[in-house]
This record gives sequence, C-alpha cells and structure tokens, in this order.
Amino acid sequence: MNAAVHHRTMQLGEVKIFYREAGPADAPVVLLPHGYPCSSYEFRNYLPALGDRWRLLAPDFPMAGYSEAPESFIHDFDSYAELLDGFCRQLGIDRFVIYLHDFGSQIGLRLALAQPERIAGLIIQNGDIYEDQLGPKYQALQDYWRDPSDRHRQAIEEAISEEGYRDEFLNGADGELASLIAPDLWTLHWARTTPRRKRIALDIILGLKENLAWFPRYQSFLRERRPPTLIVWGPRDGYMPEGAARAYLRDLPAAELHLLDGGHWLLETHLDEVAALSRDFLSRVHARR
Repeated sequence: MNAAVHHRTMQLGEVKIFYREAGPADAPVVLLPHGYPCSSYEFRNYLPALGDRWRLLAPDFPMAGYSEAPESFIHDFDSYAELLDGFCRQLGIDRFVIYLHDFGSQIGLRLALAQPERIAGLIIQNGDIYEDQLGPKYQALQDYWRDPSDRHRQAIEEAISEEGYRDEFLNGADGELASLIAPDLWTLHWARTTPRRKRIALDIILGLKENLAWFPRYQSFLRERRPPTLIVWGPRDGYMPEGAARAYLRDLPAAELHLLDGGHWLLETHLDEVAALSRDFLSRVHARR
C-alpha cells in the first residue's frame, strides 16, 4: 500500500522552504534534491512507493516549486548545498541516503564532500560529473563557454520558456515513452517561472562552466569514500547518455548499474523499476548499519 505524502513548509533563515515528506519519522532517511527545470514534484510518485519503510524528504530549492526566493539569497550550488544541510539539521537528520539527479547531483555531492560521514549511500539517476561524457544537448552551452557572446547567450535564454521546458522534460522520450510524461511537468513549472526566476535560472545555467572544476573533486570523493551506490540510468538522455553512467564505474567499480530503456526522467516513465531497485538497494544498505 502506498504511503501518504505530506506537504509542509519550514522557515530556514530568510527562506521559507516547501517540501514533500513520506514515511515514519523514525525510519532511515532518503534525501531527494530535485533537478532543473523541476521541483520536488518530480518525486511525487516515488515518495509514496517507498514511504512504507523509509522516510523520504524532497525540498524545493528557492528558485523552484513553492519555496520562496528572497532577494538577498545567493543562488548557486554552494548556497543550495548549505540550505540542504540546514534543512536536514532542522529536522534532526544526521545520516541519509541521497538521490542524485540532474543538478541535484551537484548540490548533493557538495554536501557529501563537506560532510562525508553523513552519507549512508547514493542512488544516482542521470546526474553527470564526467566532462568527457557530456552529451550532444550540451552543445549550446559549450558554444557559450567557448564564445560568451550575446548570440550564444540568447540561444540559452530562449530555451528558458514553456517550449524549452517541454523539450527538457521530453529529453530522450518519443512515441509511447513520451506519452507517459505528463504535460503538467512543463506547464505547471513554466507557470511558476516569474521573470526573476528566469533570470536566476539563466545565471545558474551560464555558470555551469565553473561547476566543471568540481567534477574531479566529486570523482575523488567517490573513489576515496566508496559509498554503497545504486546507479539507475536512462541512456536515451541527450545530456547524459550511456557513457555518462558507465563513467561512474571508473571511481565506483563495485556500484550496481542498471540501464533502463528511457531518457532523463525515469520516474515518469520507469517508476516501478526504479522503485523496486531502490527498495532492494535500501534494504541492503540499512541492513549493513
């Protein structure tokens, strides 16, 4: 039986955070930082599927979903990682498995680097940290990195639109697979994209080049700490193809890798498979404790 999902808010310093929660308060924790251009909404079906045995927590970052975005908040991956840390501490959570997806992987891994003792394990799903495996959909960004001209900047800015969101959510899905992806994903998230949130998103995207310098640090963390890891991946992903998944085995040779016949948003198209693999993995991780 699916667990109930609760929708809550928390005042965390200057930011009012919205988050979704499922599962017993005393159960082992799975932390779910979301990707772009989504929010905790991406985990709306995953939470009840696992909430019978685990406590799942999915916050909205200040530029997304229902969380506030005060003018004074600095929107970068360091600040989001610090906010994620504060979120866990306010809830009294000191150890967790973290689900790494999209740019949530960058945020989660920065938290892991700062406090590795809190990481019980990793579930990695289409989150890239290997520069040599970036897919063809990175071309527009790579053009901007080589030549930060107005022309290349405009191409990226134009993609922050309802049609651009649709393209992001259909990434790697066509035909019957695409029919499983609800249009709510792009219509709802675009409806909440104010001009200010659009500027924030643009700044984060344009600044991704600086994040590449963190990739070796993430890889070193994985290689040295060897956390228990489940990798579930949609290889149809134009940003993060199969090679981006297999690259993790360079640093985590014992990781469990599953390639599913999907794209970037597996929780829309392959929820049952990801939930079953997660359930098996989490049972083994927490049995080790």
